[in-house]
Amino acid sequence: MSTELMQEAAINLKKAIPLMLKHHIPATPINYALWYAYVAERQPSLNQQLDNIIAEHKTCSASNSTLLYREFVSDPVDIDVIDMRQNLEAMATELSQSLKDTNNDASHFQKKITSNFEKLSRIETEGVNLEKVLGLVRSMVKESDEIRSSTQYFTDHLQRAQQEIDTLKAQLKKSEKDVLFDALTQVLNRRAFDADLKGALNQAPEGLCLILIDIDHFKIFNDNYGHQLGDQVLKSVAKRLGESCKEGTKLYRYGGEEFVVIAANSELRKARQLAEAMRRALEKISVKDRRKNLMVNQITASFGVAQWQPSISPSQLISQSDTLLYEAKRLGRNRVMPILG
Repeated sequence: MSTELMQEAAINLKKAIPLMLKHHIPATPINYALWYAYVAERQPSLNQQLDNIIAEHKTCSASNSTLLYREFVSDPVDIDVIDMRQNLEAMATELSQSLKDTNNDASHFQKKITSNFEKLSRIETEGVNLEKVLGLVRSMVKESDEIRSSTQYFTDHLQRAQQEIDTLKAQLKKSEKDVLFDALTQVLNRRAFDADLKGALNQAPEGLCLILIDIDHFKIFNDNYGHQLGDQVLKSVAKRLGESCKEGTKLYRYGGEEFVVIAANSELRKARQLAEAMRRALEKISVKDRRKNLMVNQITASFGVAQWQPSISPSQLISQSDTLLYEAKRLGRNRVMPILG
């Protein structure tokens, strides 16, 4: 996360928390995100509606908060989940630190108040005749007691918020997993691949290879056995390919029945050897069709392997892999291209 984003999140959070406390807004992830958006002042309609609700009811009910959140914050078309995760992570971090600081300040303040009470008690016990001073002191005692109650409320509120932070972080972790992982096969998805390939080529492209993989005759599995067995084939293939990946290699579901492997710090010969080992491993897969009580064991795939060269883009590297994969299909499938001498 950039320093600027962290600073902005901290500033907005410090604005949002007092407002939530002032209007007795419960410490929930939805409310954090809603009031964070409110103080950011990027959506005038949100601020206007929230101001109107507060003016009328002095607070914002859970139902109103949920409706506003759905309308202005949670629209999947307008909000990138990764960016939202970064903002909420910054909020959670800042709030966690605020909790520690506030608890320390509150504890120190309460000790100071207790000490003042003891001193005031001694003054009255010793009979010091300072009627006007004592009148002022009694007023201070009353105000201090009110401040202590207010501070305790704030501390209790933040303690409850700490529990929400744990829930929020768990939800963020799940959201990030949903964004970067394929739901069916549980391997990294196309979005993760695009980001990782771009990053790898920007940082250390030398020796990087792509292995593009396509399951042979996959349509036949769906047509003859149904989509349920087709899904089982995809999961079995993903698992076997993942087991073949070693350090420096990562597997992704590229789309449909296609997978892709990024082999960093490699070379064409080594990447091709890995692809060949994967090809042989897939030949050993057996999937049971429970409806027909049959074993499906003719699962193969074709592979195209390409190595990065200077001055080529990510899309060109993918295109080279795809061309070699098509050539493997054309030559009879269940093979790795190119053939090296």
